[in-house]
Amino acid sequence: MKKEKTEVTKNGYTCSCDKEKQEESSPNRAYIRAGISFVLLISGILFSAFNLTFFENQWIRLAWYLLAYIPVGVPVILEAWESMLKKDIFSEYTLMSIATIGAFLIGEYPEGVAVMLFYAVGELFQDSAVNRAKRNISALLDVRPETATVVKGDSLETVSPEDVNIDDVVEVKVGGRVPLDGVLQNESASFNTAALTGESVPRTIRKGEEVLAGMIATDNVSRVIVTKPFGQSALARILDLVQNATEKKAPAEQFIRKFARIYTPIVVGLAALIILMPWLYSFISPEFIFTFNEWVYRALVFLVISCPCALVISIPLGYFGGIGAASRHGILFKGSNYLEAITKINTVVMDKTGTLTQGVFSVQKISSIGDINEDELLKIVASVETQSTHPIAKAVVEYANQQKVNLDKAENVKEIAGHGLEATVASKTVLVGNAKLLTKNQIEFPVEIASIPETIVVCAINGAYAGYILVADAPKEDAKKAVDSLKELGVKNIVMLSGDKQAIVSKLASELNITQAFGDLLPEGKVEHVEKLKTDPTNNIAFVGDGINDAPVLAMSDVGIAMGGLGSDVAIETADVILQTDQPSRIATAIKIGKATRRIVIQNISLAFGVKLVVLILGAGGIATLWEAVFADVGVSLLAILNAVRILKMKY
Repeated sequence: MKKEKTEVTKNGYTCSCDKEKQEESSPNRAYIRAGISFVLLISGILFSAFNLTFFENQWIRLAWYLLAYIPVGVPVILEAWESMLKKDIFSEYTLMSIATIGAFLIGEYPEGVAVMLFYAVGELFQDSAVNRAKRNISALLDVRPETATVVKGDSLETVSPEDVNIDDVVEVKVGGRVPLDGVLQNESASFNTAALTGESVPRTIRKGEEVLAGMIATDNVSRVIVTKPFGQSALARILDLVQNATEKKAPAEQFIRKFARIYTPIVVGLAALIILMPWLYSFISPEFIFTFNEWVYRALVFLVISCPCALVISIPLGYFGGIGAASRHGILFKGSNYLEAITKINTVVMDKTGTLTQGVFSVQKISSIGDINEDELLKIVASVETQSTHPIAKAVVEYANQQKVNLDKAENVKEIAGHGLEATVASKTVLVGNAKLLTKNQIEFPVEIASIPETIVVCAINGAYAGYILVADAPKEDAKKAVDSLKELGVKNIVMLSGDKQAIVSKLASELNITQAFGDLLPEGKVEHVEKLKTDPTNNIAFVGDGINDAPVLAMSDVGIAMGGLGSDVAIETADVILQTDQPSRIATAIKIGKATRRIVIQNISLAFGVKLVVLILGAGGIATLWEAVFADVGVSLLAILNAVRILKMKY
C-alpha cells in the first residue's frame, strides 16, 4: 500500500518535525553531523577553560566555532531560505538562523553553536517520536498480503490481489492472511480477526459466512470465494478511513494553525522592540546606559523561546495518537474532530437489532407438556419447518442441526397463510405455527402464551397442544456492560429505538436497565425521536446503529456510530465512528480514548504556554540565557511529543 504522510504536516506553520528531509532518508548523517558539532563545541569550551594560548586568538576561536556550527547550522539556514522562497518568512528555521547568527555577531560563539546543536538534536528526537507513532499505526493497520493464491482447477496460481476477480477462489494457508473479502467454502474454519476488530480471540466462521481481508487462518487451509474486488474490501476501507482521518481537524488543531500564523510575527516584532525601546529610552534618560550587545542577546533569547514547535507538532500528533489507539481497539474515527466531539456526548441513542442484540433469530427456550419431552418436540417442529423458508423456521432448523437432531421426513405438508404449517410426521398429524393456527383448529392451549412478547412457534400433535419453541434475537454478551459503562462515564440519558414490538423492546430495556425505550418505529419514527432530543440544546447526541434504515439518524446526530462488523455499507459510510468489533461496550471505550486524547492535548498546551511564558519574561528581563531558551523550545517540544505518543500505550 502506498504510504502517506500524516497530517502532522501542513498545519499552517513550517516546523522541522513536519518536513520530509534528507535526514529521514539517511538519519545516520544527521547524527554524524551532530556528533562532529558536539565534539568541536566541547573541545572549544575546554580550550577556553584551560586558557590554552592558541585559543585566545579571536580569529582562531571564531574559525573553530564556525566549524562546529556549519554541520548543524547550514541545513537549517538552507531550510530557512527555502521557506522564505515559499513566502513563509517566519518559520522556526528563520528564527533559529537569526538567533544563532546574531549570537556570533555579538561574540557569543559557544552559545550560538549550542543553540543550533541542541535544536538539531531535538529535531532528531522529535522525528524519531513522530516516526515511531507512524510505524506503530502502520504496522497495526497495513496488514494486507502482497499476494493471493488463486485456485485454477487442480493447480494454484500466485498473483497480486489486485488481479483477483469476483467469484475466483483463493486459498489461505494456516498463518496466512485473507487477501480479499469473500465467503468461506470450508465447513468451518477459525480466523484471527485482531487486525480488523482488535479482538485476540479467534472467531469460528462456517461455510457460506463472510470472511474479510486481513483475517488470519489459524487452524487449517481455507478456501474463500471472492465477493469484492481488492479496493473495496473491508480492510481497504479501514485503511482509507484511518489515513484520511487527520484531514478533519479538531477545534484545537484549527486554532493552532491560525495561532501560529499570527503568533510568530508578533514575537519577532516584540524581539525587535526589546532592542529598540531601551535604545530610544537612553535618549530620554541620560543616566540609562544602553549596551547594544546586552539587549541584542536578550532579543535573541526571546526569539529562541518563541518557536511554537511544541504546540504545532504535539497537538496534531496527540490526535493522531488517539486515532491510532482507538484503531487498536477496533474503533475507527473518521477525523480528529469526532475524537473531540465524542468527549462531549451526554445522550446516547441506540438501535436495538444488531446493536444491542445479535441481529439473528435463535432458539431461546423449548417448553413441552405431557408425554412429549423437549428433544422430541424440537425434532417434530424442526422436521415440519424444513418445508418453510421463513426466517423463524430457518432458526429452528439450524438449532436442531446444531443439536445433531435426526429429523424425520414431513409429508402431506400444507401451508395455511398467516398461520403456519400442517403436516404428517412419523404418522402423526402436526400443526406448527402461531397461536392463531391452534385457535383456527379449535385446539386449547395455555392462556399465558398470549402474554409472551417474543416470537413463539406453537405445536399441536394429533389435535392436542404439545408445547412451544421461543425464538428471539438475543442480547449481545456485553450489552448490559455497555449500558453500565456509559452510565459510569456520566452518560445518564440512554435511549433505545426499534422497529420491533413495544413489548419486546420494553423487556430488553428492563434487562439492560435502560429507562427510555421505544418500539414499533419506522425509520422516520427514529428520526423524529432524535429531532425531539435535539430541540434541547444541552443534549450532545451519539446515535449507534447498524442498518441501512439507520443512515438518516446517523447523519443527523452529533456523533454517528456504526457497528462495522455486521453493519451495512451505507451505515458505515454515513457514520463518524465505526466499531469493527460489533461490541456496544466499545462505545464507552471510544469516549474514554477521546477524553484521554483531549486531556493530553490540554496538558501539552498548558506545558508549552506555561514554560515559554516564564522563560520569555525572564529572557526579556535579562535573567534567562540562551541555554534556558533552548530548554524552553527543544525541551518542551520533546516533553510534549513524548506525552502525545504516550496515548498509544494507555489501557482503556
